[in-house]
Amino acid sequence: MTSAAPMRILTISDEVVPAIYSLNIKQRFADVGLVLGCGDLPYYYVEFIVTMLGVPCFYVHGNHDSAEIQDNGQTVNDVRGAVNLEGRGVYHEGLLIAGLGGCLRYKPDSANMYTEAEMMRRVWRLVPWMLFNFYRHGRYLDILITHAPPFGIHNGPDYPHQGFRAFLWLMQRFRPRYLIHGHIHLSYGYDSGVKTVYEQTTVINTAGYRLLDVDVQPDLIKG
Repeated sequence: MTSAAPMRILTISDEVVPAIYSLNIKQRFADVGLVLGCGDLPYYYVEFIVTMLGVPCFYVHGNHDSAEIQDNGQTVNDVRGAVNLEGRGVYHEGLLIAGLGGCLRYKPDSANMYTEAEMMRRVWRLVPWMLFNFYRHGRYLDILITHAPPFGIHNGPDYPHQGFRAFLWLMQRFRPRYLIHGHIHLSYGYDSGVKTVYEQTTVINTAGYRLLDVDVQPDLIKG
């Protein structure tokens, strides 16, 4: 089996981008086939993107995500028309995608914050799914979307903007092609880089947005 044409993916997080939140979005991003959200975005913004582009969207939560009262007075806790990928994975048009949102816990009892041990437990819950992928598709994982970065990669200078060691372990053991994260705002002056290769994984900071062309790999499907 040969690989299909690359899929163009729009990745978003943390910042509302005027070029995207525009009636011209369909013309600017006509070739986008998938949207991946890495958190800390207004739900109405993500819903606008999904509605205007008419493509699937998978997302995770950032540490600032909370219930949102929209213009019609309705309170929403998730993005309507998109799929929340927190702590689970999907097989989408030849791509294996999983999500782990949130950041390091720097406030007690706050939503979407985790200790290192808590995040490691979340990673472990993905392991059976990834092992099945290797049996079924010949690889564990293509894309992991997170809010926080891995420890030591694209980290900010303060504790809340440090990353998780659990993500390093996942990359070492399960070798995703991409880890896409947000949380590190380049507009804040964090000069920590936007693209780094770790082991066999390309780590991308998508604060704002990025366009990514991903080759859909052939599967080794059994059974």
